[in-house]
Amino acid sequence: MAELGAIDAKLLRMAFEEARAGFDEGGCPIGSVLAEGDRLIARGRNQRVQQGDPIAHGEMDCLRKAGRQKSYRRMTLYTSLSPCMMCTGTIIQFGIPRVVVGEATNFPGNPGLLREHGVAVIIADDADCIALMARFIREKPALWNEDIMEDD
Repeated sequence: MAELGAIDAKLLRMAFEEARAGFDEGGCPIGSVLAEGDRLIARGRNQRVQQGDPIAHGEMDCLRKAGRQKSYRRMTLYTSLSPCMMCTGTIIQFGIPRVVVGEATNFPGNPGLLREHGVAVIIADDADCIALMARFIREKPALWNEDIMEDD
């Protein structure tokens, strides 16, 4: 488990709270927060089910809510689950230099690709993030497979 400072722990907890809210709404429990230091820019969650939008992953929802930014160069993206290829590409495209990941146990995501592009990736192995995603996968495997584009 990665040791997080107080600010990182607080902001990752906010991402987890977004994930839990998505789960409670019947959606995929993936939450995200964008911050510059300790200043919250935006928070969001996977909205694929709630909005019927296949691109509304947690990170994408958060970035949409952040609106236009002149630069992301001093920002950190917090996400409850390791980013998929679409979200990884967006992080790289926007030049977000740092990502704090709640967990990569249930879904490995693409931390290697992020690192290859100079992104600092911290995987927290957060027990709450791991447990919530495991519960979701167990209870709604078809929805999980749809989210990651895997056949049932």
